[in-house]
Amino acid sequence: MRQVPPFAVVALLLLTNSQLLAQFEAVQPSESKNAPILGEARTSKYQVGMTIEAVGGDCVGLYGTIPVPADWPEQTVRLIDEEVSNEARIGYRMLENSVKQMMVSIPALRRGSTGGAVITLEVETRSAQPPVDLTGVKIPKRPPSDIRRYLGSSPSIESRHSSIRKQARKIVADVDGDWRKVEAIYDWVRENISYESQRPTTAVTALRKGTGDFEDLTGLFIALCRAADIPARTVWVPGSSYAEFYLEDANEEGHWYPAQVAGPRAFGYMPDPRPILQKGDNFRVPEKTEPVRFVAEYLTGKKSPNGGRPQVTFIREEPGN
Repeated sequence: MRQVPPFAVVALLLLTNSQLLAQFEAVQPSESKNAPILGEARTSKYQVGMTIEAVGGDCVGLYGTIPVPADWPEQTVRLIDEEVSNEARIGYRMLENSVKQMMVSIPALRRGSTGGAVITLEVETRSAQPPVDLTGVKIPKRPPSDIRRYLGSSPSIESRHSSIRKQARKIVADVDGDWRKVEAIYDWVRENISYESQRPTTAVTALRKGTGDFEDLTGLFIALCRAADIPARTVWVPGSSYAEFYLEDANEEGHWYPAQVAGPRAFGYMPDPRPILQKGDNFRVPEKTEPVRFVAEYLTGKKSPNGGRPQVTFIREEPGN
């Protein structure tokens, strides 16, 4: 297993319980204070964490990370319970202002022992509503720097590929109004790419084959939007994903609007609020060498002196579902 820098573990050891709660509340995306048009709320509990058992011997230098739901304009997250073993220390960090992670450090775990951390969250997610007035809604000519990142390519979302750019130009060529241009891309994907339950591929592959799973359809819509200079990104929810696109209103204020490409039609609004796990699709994770589309769980450790190996169970679930 790959070693992690010592400072990552030291930082966790310095945090007390009161500091952890304060850090959990403070570590949030900067977008969390925006004010879109919101509708009905859904409140649910969500558990996140990991349990680790030392199998065959002692384990040392264990360090793991797992994504945690964060505050977004349409979502508020509250920490209501945490179970942390005596051996474990936890902390929180943001990756690229888009993914909140819980970090778990266990310096030593004796053979046959189990350690780790599990937190329970109360997640209130509100349905997003479309703008009341489409007058003046437009593609931003000079998007802010934190939005420009959603115009480039991402893993499996090849927005600069010639076939993607060509198809985007064809779709929007004779469409008036920027909102309608995005909707034309949305409708084209739904009408021309068939949903199939399969292993996710890429946007280019979905375009070429005319089929894809929910990640492929979402990724193709995002790629076509970006090729048409419309910022777009992935929103990850339990067991699925949907897209968001970014437009400015008449006052040049930018807003993100959801678009559910696979499943029931939902363009510009999201009628079924589900816990948002992370937003984005191009992340550089300190423990990884290549960018990733989705930030997954991770565990590493030092070589055991007596052959022990960690057996980890990652927890990410809505209790009762």
